[in-house]
Formats: sequence, C-alpha cells, structure tokens
Amino acid sequence: MRTLLLSLSLALLLAAPLGYAQENAPDVLVKNITMEVIGIVKQDKDIQAGNSKKISGLVEQKILPHFNFTRMTALAMGPNWRKATPEQQQALVNEFRTLLVRTYSTALSAYRNQVIEVKPLRAKPDDADVMVRSEVKQSGTEPVTLDYSMEKTPNGWKVYDVAVGGVSLVTTYRDAFANEVRNVGVDGLIKALAEKNRQLETKRS
Repeated sequence: MRTLLLSLSLALLLAAPLGYAQENAPDVLVKNITMEVIGIVKQDKDIQAGNSKKISGLVEQKILPHFNFTRMTALAMGPNWRKATPEQQQALVNEFRTLLVRTYSTALSAYRNQVIEVKPLRAKPDDADVMVRSEVKQSGTEPVTLDYSMEKTPNGWKVYDVAVGGVSLVTTYRDAFANEVRNVGVDGLIKALAEKNRQLETKRS
C-alpha cells in the first residue's frame, strides 16, 4: 500500500504542462496537477488496465521535466556521492531515475478513486525550498500523509523528495545504497540498480 501511494503521488504531482511550474505557487501546482491527472486516469481505460507503453509515455513526457533527479540521487547517496566519479554519478542518476519511473509507472494503473487533499502552503513568499503537505484518503482506511519537498529553480518548482507517512524516499534509499557501496562499491551499486531495472522491465513486458 505504501509503495502504491508513493508511486501514485509522484505521478499525480508531476504530470503537468510545463507552464504550471512557472505560474503557480507549489501548493497550487500540486492541487492543479492532481485534479488534472486524476481526470486523465479515470477516463483512460488503457492506463487503468496497466498498458505499460501508454503509462511509460505519460511518465516520460510529463513527469521527468518536473523532477530533480540529480539532487535526489545525491541525497540518496549521501557522503558516497562525493566518492563517485562524474561518470559514475551520471550512471547513478540514470539508473535511479529509471528505477523510480518504472516503479510508479506500474502503480499508475492501480488508481481506484483515492481522494488527495492538498494542504495550504505554510511558507514565506520568498522561500525557495518548501514542503507541500497532502493526504490520501480511501474508504475503509486511515488517511496517509504525503509530503513533497520542492525547490524553486530557474526552470520552475522541482521535487527532490517525497515522504509517505513521514518516511522519506531518499532516506529509505540512502540506507540501501550505503549498504551496497560498502559491500560492492559504487560500480557494484550501479550494476545492482541496472539489474533491478531489467527485472522490472521484464515483469512489465
């Protein structure tokens, strides 16, 4: 359930026209995109049925431009990020991005009328790093909090972390990445991520 909510939240948050990032405050951005994408998912039977090609197309076209994968990967790597060469860093970003995209692409088809309530933003007008809070509500279960860490860049607001029920995505991966680097090094981590991505691709095909 936690994986579904995290995956769905990322997709709902980020799939939007590029203009939104420049026109709206981050909480308004989240709310507008949530409404738009929920409407798309409800109407698209192929996405609901898990059409991997169509879902991947949606993710690639709409999600990636609004995500700071470099900062996210660096945060997930922690001190080990500085130990990686520029080539290794780029490989890590590519594999981590692919892993996340495939994870929540799969979850997009699992949307079943959850209600997402975006809370008003508590931040100063000139803040460039904010947290947008929201709740996912589903009949028969307790609401789950979703907190989006976002930064203001020259290209608009970008997401660099998501916390589900108070559990940070980058923090969760940081522990796993640290263990991999400790055991097999940075190259070993890259290979492990690549293998995981191959396994996910095989399941989806």
